[in-house]
Amino acid sequence: MSTEPTVSRPRSRSVYLLPNLLTTGALFSGFYAIVAAIDGNFERAGIAIFMAMLLDGLDGRVARLTSTESAFGKEYDSLSDMVSFGVAPALVTYQWGVERIYEYGRVWGRIGWLAAFFYCVCAALRLARFNIRTSQDKRYFEGLPSPSAAGIVAAFIWSSSEWHEPGLAGLLIAFTVTACAGALMVSSFSFNSFKQFNLEGPVKFATFIAVPLVFVAIALYPPTSLLVVFGGYALSGPLVWAWRRLRRPQRPASADGNG
Repeated sequence: MSTEPTVSRPRSRSVYLLPNLLTTGALFSGFYAIVAAIDGNFERAGIAIFMAMLLDGLDGRVARLTSTESAFGKEYDSLSDMVSFGVAPALVTYQWGVERIYEYGRVWGRIGWLAAFFYCVCAALRLARFNIRTSQDKRYFEGLPSPSAAGIVAAFIWSSSEWHEPGLAGLLIAFTVTACAGALMVSSFSFNSFKQFNLEGPVKFATFIAVPLVFVAIALYPPTSLLVVFGGYALSGPLVWAWRRLRRPQRPASADGNG
């Protein structure tokens, strides 16, 4: 008995209101983060980027739940991500630090804006690579997702906005964090997608206790807690890679010494 191969249903070319409204909200949040940074309000800029992350996480889920996925929505979401998680964090970093670091010399200033531009380029490359990958393990992302990279930069600048005089060391740390977040986006490290996490299934009691504690910490100390959460997630990829390399069994040397 022959069976016909399963044909995947092509994406609809229609434009659906609800998921694209959420995408528009994420785009607006990224744009507002840029405006807030230009006005010197980096706390609002950081909050706006995290609001964009929340809306970006909702639009795809709403589209799947309501069966309103479309090719238009996919492309629109990618362009929105580029603004909210590529351009906005780079410009927020630039507004916060480059004008200050120029006081220490033009060379330092150029290093600052080049670090911001490097992050922006990496975000574009990360999104382009993600869009052309059709077959990949859904449990993992290749490279740090752009929303997580934006979360690191936004949380760091938000927590650092209280520094009236960060000094050269503080400015260099900010640009190093921005550049490293960009490099992790285009890396080949694997990051858990948590898509296999079952909200309806049983969980360990420690997990049940830990999740509310994380939300309490974020409510009490938003920028610091968010920096720890997203920074820990960003470090998980390189640390897991290093752990697997260390545990990999070494090949025994051949008897003739030629390897």
